[in-house]
Amino acid sequence: MVKFSKELEAQLIPEWREAFVNYWQLKKYIKKIKLSRKAKQPQDCKTNVDFGFSIFDPIRCLATKVSDKLFDSSTTTEMIKVKSKLMEDGEEEIYETELAQLFSEEDEVREFFERLDEELNKVNQFYITNESEFLGRGEILNKQLQILVDLKQILNDRRWKNSPGKTMNSGSVPSSWSSSPRSSDYSESGGELSENSTETASQTEEAIAALERNGVNFVNTATRGKTKKGKPRMAVRIDIPATNPMGTISAVTSMLWEDLVNNPKKEGHGEFINRKKIQCAEKMIRGAFVELYRGLGLIKTYSSLNMVAFTKILKKFDKVSNQQASASYLGAVKRSYFISSDKVVRLMDEVESIFTKHFANNDRKKAMKFLRPQQHKDSHMVTFFVGLFTGSFVSLFSVYAILAHLSGIFSPSTESAYMETVYPVFSVFALLSLHLFMYGCNLFMWKNTRINYNFIFEFSPTTALKYRDAFLVCTTFMTAVVGAMVVHLILRASGFSPSQVDAIPGFIVLVFIALLVCPFDIFYRPTRYCFIRVIRNIVCSPFYKVLMVDFFMADQLTSQIPLLRHMESTACYFLAGNLRTHKFEACSSGRLFRELAYVISFLPYYWRAMQCARRWFDECDPTHLANMGKYVSAMVAAGARLTYTRQENHLWFSIVLITSVVATVYQLYWDFVKDWGLLKPKSINLWLRDDLVLKNKGIYYCSIALNVVLRVAWVETVIRFRRGAVESRLIDFLLASLEVIRRGHWNFYRLENEHLNNVGKFRAVKTVPLPFRETDSDG
Repeated sequence: MVKFSKELEAQLIPEWREAFVNYWQLKKYIKKIKLSRKAKQPQDCKTNVDFGFSIFDPIRCLATKVSDKLFDSSTTTEMIKVKSKLMEDGEEEIYETELAQLFSEEDEVREFFERLDEELNKVNQFYITNESEFLGRGEILNKQLQILVDLKQILNDRRWKNSPGKTMNSGSVPSSWSSSPRSSDYSESGGELSENSTETASQTEEAIAALERNGVNFVNTATRGKTKKGKPRMAVRIDIPATNPMGTISAVTSMLWEDLVNNPKKEGHGEFINRKKIQCAEKMIRGAFVELYRGLGLIKTYSSLNMVAFTKILKKFDKVSNQQASASYLGAVKRSYFISSDKVVRLMDEVESIFTKHFANNDRKKAMKFLRPQQHKDSHMVTFFVGLFTGSFVSLFSVYAILAHLSGIFSPSTESAYMETVYPVFSVFALLSLHLFMYGCNLFMWKNTRINYNFIFEFSPTTALKYRDAFLVCTTFMTAVVGAMVVHLILRASGFSPSQVDAIPGFIVLVFIALLVCPFDIFYRPTRYCFIRVIRNIVCSPFYKVLMVDFFMADQLTSQIPLLRHMESTACYFLAGNLRTHKFEACSSGRLFRELAYVISFLPYYWRAMQCARRWFDECDPTHLANMGKYVSAMVAAGARLTYTRQENHLWFSIVLITSVVATVYQLYWDFVKDWGLLKPKSINLWLRDDLVLKNKGIYYCSIALNVVLRVAWVETVIRFRRGAVESRLIDFLLASLEVIRRGHWNFYRLENEHLNNVGKFRAVKTVPLPFRETDSDG
């Protein structure tokens, strides 16, 4: 049977951990009471060694216990008195416990109940605060939903009114919208909508008035023209905030949305635009309802877990004290606000009803798939295939090493062609697989340490990649790639022409690209499409608002510059026609190639710097400008090192040394202080931080040292411990692999710091932006 302490540890909400009952600390107080009572146990009930054992001692002890039990049953209600009183503000209720004479003389019992009162008051206050916050969100969402319903009505009124002779298309608007309190049946004549219907006009005017009261801004645009009946045209602004990637594009084209009812010459185009924007608003409101429901579920779980914790700890106290004294305190807990209030449950029922009606076409089963998504259980088949492909990879790599040695593929006569044509392709997949492996290790550690990475990255728990899945993708790639390398060597040894054999790496690249963009729901499609969407946001920086997953992925790209360089040389070899002629020199010695090397070395840092600039523009926080300076210094250092490899002289050596040292110090400071939150001089943990997820503090000190060592790996590019082309390529691959390992190591502490920031702010529910801006009633 699992102990409740472990069960509580597994079920509590990580971001709200400090707000839960400190069950473990209360257990320590119970242990103190137990030890104190054991030390004060009467000697006459023990065997007296000095004076011998009396046959009347057991009878006397039994009589004492029976009298104690009788005394307990008659005075249970007088052992503890729990009083509640209101604070000066008249809102916060405070609980205090008074002990009877039996307990008042025991300091340990008094300390236990004082701490228990503190925990009860803490839980109560936290529940009240969050309940009021969620109730406020519910009211705002109801207003937003009503605005959307009224706006749907206006749009359809105008469309049908301006389209005489057309039958009313009931499929143009979901049936749920027509059930709005402000929506009415449209007057029809012979199956057609009457253009001169005064009832429809009055409904529209009422809806417009309701929208204006709820904050939708209707602008009198008489200067732009009038309708056929001489009335001034009206335009509505729907304020879709640019908080998601599509928000920026919507903001750029925001003026187009004002043509809700005017511009009759472009009626069809205007209707399409307006319909699209209303769909965007509907999607945002739907997501806000989902997050509200999730938050209500969390606060409900918070209430039930704390109730069980209070029950368990009071039972432990009764067992230790040999008294049935917890009944009155448990009654006070049940009467407290976090248990007695039913507002959360009623709001959850209301959200279920609203969501089913307006977003699921009255299909409750469909609504519950959004509100209560079921997480897929881990399959043992995934674990089996991970082991199978791991063994296959090791076996195939051993075969490849033997064949490479026997065929002399790395001999001076053949090393250049092989390293220039085949090595870049296979190294791309090797580095990518290593990065996936490190990400799988990150997922494993985040799960074990209860770091809520899905919430931080805003991933859906139902489709997010798990660590076993990451390992499966990694081992599958490496097995396929090493298998292709073995086939490549065998065909070369069999006498096939190099142009034919070298098509194998190109074929692998095509298969990988096809699999990445495959529209079928196979091989983790949600993850693949999320990856493509994030890469798009990075490439188009700073035109998209930067989310956590965007700059996290951009940081990964800064550690994969060698991979990007290899992709560039591979594309040149296969797309420029060099595969047929087998002339790889054109892709390594051309001027365009040398210029592209600078561009590719700069691009990841440029993207990341532009993200910092965008975040500074959005948040007006100068810290983002300082962070941008870090990436600018990295760009300068990377350019200097690349130039030094082509112009080895003392001047460029000095430039490389200065720029690299400055960039490295800058990066180390930002790693430890900003990204990891360490090196706090006043921390209770020497030069770390007050809150640590890992219990062993020595791991943090080792991680700091390891990060320093891996950050200065650029020294090898200056000293250059190399001989031939093969050694040079292998050392480059080793340095690239070490940087990927450093990035994977950095990832854990970066997300740990982000998680602790969420914990410090009790932030467990995402705040979803809403489409309609609220305005003052007099404005």
